[in-house]
Formats: sequence, structure tokens, C-alpha cells
Amino acid sequence: QVQLVESGGGLVQPGGSLRLSCAASGNILAINAMAWYRQGPGNERELVAIITDGSNTNYADSVKGRFTISRDNAKNTVYLQMNSLKPEDTAVYYCNANIRRTDFVWSNYWGQGTQVTVSS
Repeated sequence: QVQLVESGGGLVQPGGSLRLSCAASGNILAINAMAWYRQGPGNERELVAIITDGSNTNYADSVKGRFTISRDNAKNTVYLQMNSLKPEDTAVYYCNANIRRTDFVWSNYWGQGTQVTVSS
């Protein structure tokens, strides 16, 4: 079994910062791309940021310059540093990863989501 567990969400004022973490655990051989998605009220789930196993990154235009994705391969963990937060960043944030299990099968996994609320 493989699990992704997110942490770090919460309530923050506009202009504030939060750091999300997502740790993968279980029967893991390898992880290539890891990503953060979000789904705001009444919206579809959208890609926020993605990082490859070579640490190449890509961001949604709406978060460029404010959010930074990073990973610690030794800990099978991906992070999302969110600065200069805006009310429109309010959403449930989901971690996603492509993982090769010990049975050599590649599968895509989702975390359970963590709520981020930006409000004064």
C-alpha cells in the first residue's frame, strides 16, 4: 500500500504565508513527478505546481512568483511554500505523485487534501 499524507493547511490573513507538506509512504521503489493541485469552492481541480524527479518545476500563472514547490527525495516528501497569499488562493490543496511500487507497477496517487483559507 502507498499513501500520501498532506499537512500544513489552515487559516491565514491576506499577504501571509503557509507551507504545505506531503509525505509518501508504503511500498515505494521510486517517485517521478510530484505535484500540488487545488480545488476552490465551485471550481474544478486545477494544477498549481509540479516538480520532476530532476527537480524541474512548472507553475500555474496565477501562482508564479508567489509559490515555490520543492522536494526531499530522501524523505519522499514534496513541499509547497505559499507566500503573498490572496483570498482567491482559498481551496482544498491536494498532493499528487507518480509512484513505482515494490511490485514494479507505476500508479498515480492522491492525498486526502488539506484546507487553505485566506481571509481577514
